[in-house]
Amino acid sequence: MYSYVTHTLAPVYDSSSRVLILGTMPSPKSREAGFYYAHPQNRFWPVLAALFAEPIPAAAADKKDFALRHHIALWDVLHACRIEGAGDSTIRDPVPNDIAGLLEKSAVRAVFTTGKKAAGLYRRLCLPSTGLPAFYLPSPSPANCRGCTKETLIKDYQILLEYLC
Repeated sequence: MYSYVTHTLAPVYDSSSRVLILGTMPSPKSREAGFYYAHPQNRFWPVLAALFAEPIPAAAADKKDFALRHHIALWDVLHACRIEGAGDSTIRDPVPNDIAGLLEKSAVRAVFTTGKKAAGLYRRLCLPSTGLPAFYLPSPSPANCRGCTKETLIKDYQILLEYLC
């Protein structure tokens, strides 16, 4: 059953954010928790914690602090869409967020997308207004990354560090 979903999470960024990480649309668990990558099986926060050799942030406020301390901005490609559950492959009628507007308010110099659907939607819907190509990162969701271990994700996500110096 398709539902029309509007993005309810504010972007996480400040004027010193250097990289922007974009998913497609918050999952039902993330919307319920009120923060990005909140599903307990999602490996996003464990991977970032490993990159910076820090404990995994637990509460939303700790995750926000972690991201901002490391100059990482978080948002999603889409402002709204029709979607079935959390399945990116079911997205219909996508409406993009104003990524170009966020870039103007920050020091972001590199955009990364988590997952193939986010990458494709960014290229099609956002790149024309931002002019900044996005780097593809594998999805940290076990549902979207078959055979992709946490160690592989850590290796793939190390590219973030090049843009945070």
